[in-house]
Amino acid sequence: MRATVLHSAGDVRIEDVPDARLVEPTDAVLRITSACICGSDLWRYRDTEAEAEPKRMGHEFVGIVEELGADVRTLQIGDLVVAPFAYSDGTCDLCLEGLPTSCQHGGFWGWGDIDGGQGEAVRVPFADGTLVKLPVAPDDALMASLLTLSDVMGTGHHAAVGARVAPGRVTAVIGDGAVGLCGVIAAKRLGAERIILLGRHADRTQLGREFGATDVVAERGEAAAERVLEMTGGGAHSVLECVGTSDSLGTAIAITRPGGAIGRVGVPQEDTIPGARASFMSNITISGGVAPVRSYIEELMPDVLEGRIEPGRVLDHTVDLAGVPEGYRLMDRRESIKVLVRP
Repeated sequence: MRATVLHSAGDVRIEDVPDARLVEPTDAVLRITSACICGSDLWRYRDTEAEAEPKRMGHEFVGIVEELGADVRTLQIGDLVVAPFAYSDGTCDLCLEGLPTSCQHGGFWGWGDIDGGQGEAVRVPFADGTLVKLPVAPDDALMASLLTLSDVMGTGHHAAVGARVAPGRVTAVIGDGAVGLCGVIAAKRLGAERIILLGRHADRTQLGREFGATDVVAERGEAAAERVLEMTGGGAHSVLECVGTSDSLGTAIAITRPGGAIGRVGVPQEDTIPGARASFMSNITISGGVAPVRSYIEELMPDVLEGRIEPGRVLDHTVDLAGVPEGYRLMDRRESIKVLVRP
């Protein structure tokens, strides 16, 4: 079968790889019908040094069940399913506590001997705990939005939950990428009274306004912080940090009002946390982390199916599998928010 393989920074290829197959009795094999490229894929795409062992790519996908292990009980051949960006058994203590990304037996797509999701097929460990059946056909008009439940919509929602977004609260969202834009959707869905989107790409911030942002701040750093503080009379109650750099977290702390909360979901790119003393002195709560999207899929899916939210609009380019390398280039050049892949 064909799949996406990263060899080194900027060198991603579509290659023939061994066919996906059942290994454990709890596995399933899916034929992938929709996938996408994630902003976090770009960190590996930009920074990976040439290695002896190339990396399989992709962790967001929808597919049709083609094979099932003998111990799988909740799925049938032919089911259309969405896979969260981490696989999990669904039975360990941490899964039962709502943290499947910390599953004691789980892991992430494209690491070790686990298939990536940007390909023709994929082996899914712990299929019962990982996969969620979709009540639509693969060509349904809602498929792009349902695909976002595998990662970015759930991640934006996790940021909003961590930031304690609630009716009547002022919310700020840092980052106009797919996760930040989904964070705007999540904040609107949870009842935020005012949503300030910090971003500087006009096409993206316009989409953010359509999703529910009431204000846009294009400045960065200290200038952005000063503007938000002036607009809000002292800062936002809830701040969604959707970038992952020290600058973005520093801005988040600077614009959070005393007693407020930050939901941090941008994958950290540095080990140090700026503003530690400032956040301490202002009693700012900083929470978040790797979004347990498997725990959010059933909550968010009805809003997608009934058209109340449209996160699939962040997918603004479509390629086939052969076009995946160009999809990476488009996202790397900021010419696309997020690329949809139809193998």
